[in-house]
Amino acid sequence: MPLRTTELVDGFRHSAPYVNVHRGKTFVVMLGGEALLHNQFRGILNDVALLHSLGIKVVLVYGARPQIDAALHDANIEPSYHNGVRVTDEDSLKVIKQVAGAVQFDITARLSMSLGNTPMQNAQINLVSGNFVIAQPLGIDDGVDFCLTGKVRRIDTQGLERQLNNNCIVLMGPMAVSVTGECFNLTAEEVATKVAIKLKADKIIGFSSTHGILDQVGEVIAELMPNEAQTIWDEMNQADQPCVGTMAFLKASIDACRNGVPRCHLVSYLEDGTLLQELFSREGIGTQIVTESAERLRRANIGDIGGVLDLIRPLEEQGILVRRSREQLEMEIEQFMLIERDSLVIGCAALYPFEEDNAGEFACLVVHPDYRDADRGSVLLNNIIGQARVRGYSRLFALTTRSIHWFLEHGFNIVEVDALPNVKKQLYNFQRKSKILALDL
Repeated sequence: MPLRTTELVDGFRHSAPYVNVHRGKTFVVMLGGEALLHNQFRGILNDVALLHSLGIKVVLVYGARPQIDAALHDANIEPSYHNGVRVTDEDSLKVIKQVAGAVQFDITARLSMSLGNTPMQNAQINLVSGNFVIAQPLGIDDGVDFCLTGKVRRIDTQGLERQLNNNCIVLMGPMAVSVTGECFNLTAEEVATKVAIKLKADKIIGFSSTHGILDQVGEVIAELMPNEAQTIWDEMNQADQPCVGTMAFLKASIDACRNGVPRCHLVSYLEDGTLLQELFSREGIGTQIVTESAERLRRANIGDIGGVLDLIRPLEEQGILVRRSREQLEMEIEQFMLIERDSLVIGCAALYPFEEDNAGEFACLVVHPDYRDADRGSVLLNNIIGQARVRGYSRLFALTTRSIHWFLEHGFNIVEVDALPNVKKQLYNFQRKSKILALDL
């Protein structure tokens, strides 16, 4: 069924702020071997190319764990792991190099083709690979010699930045050489994490078989701070699960966030378009591990006029709010508190002072329709109540035509017009018949 015009327009408009926010930023996209095997692989690469076309600097890091395990099995070599990390002997390394090279060539071929019948048809994609990572041996752990399994020793940050600034997608895999010319097998998660940290990337994006990190009832956890993510990882680790897939990405995200990468996203590779939904919609679709919440409460300033107007205009047009001119809002903007998410104003409320009556008015409470399920109105109210108490007000009042029960549930009582401060009483619109509610502080 074709998309309705209004849905297309609304979706395009809602994505525009994110296009502007993301342009010029650096994203490290990590594709595990499981994602490469899935039939959505081509769609993911098309979406990565789309990110690049929107002015986003992309480093694409691929893994190949299941492909390597299958190739080792065909070669009658038993895969060996210790603490979730592959032990790589010389025979294994020969197979791993072949697999990693084949995967790199496959990705390069797909991104170099014309991408016909896709949104990126006729786009020119410049893809580069190189010796941007210098490796060193992982060594011996608990008496286990990892042999030719390595770890990142050094990253050529300047070389990477030069290629990204030249409008190239940088493709990196799980293989790297040492200063002595030896070849080592690394984990894609470590490569992605170290590269993101050194580049001071804005995001790491990974893919899993679920839409993100799930809670105990199977619901996606939209946002985690690093300490919360660490708790989840510790629980997984106690269960003696191998450090692969979601668990490996979770560990990488914790390390990345604690070393300056602001956000790490985990989305599913099972459905088409999850990468775009996560990055270009208000709510996203996966899990973010963030250094600070994507949502914050703050005082408004003159630069927020446009965002507040966009939020309150629909309710003014419906007659739910009294109309405020832009000039009036400019004079009153410092009275407003905002809830901001990804640089978008999604909630606001104001505290108007009536010092002579030792009272304040709680006014212009608006929460965007997409965000009314998380009780953000109560967050704004509690903040305004706190401000009123700090100022020493004895009473907070509000006028409403639609939200009477909400105010009653929050401790307000219905009062008469005479209970209003004198100045407000003279401005009361008897035709509008707003209910007056008051909260003793």
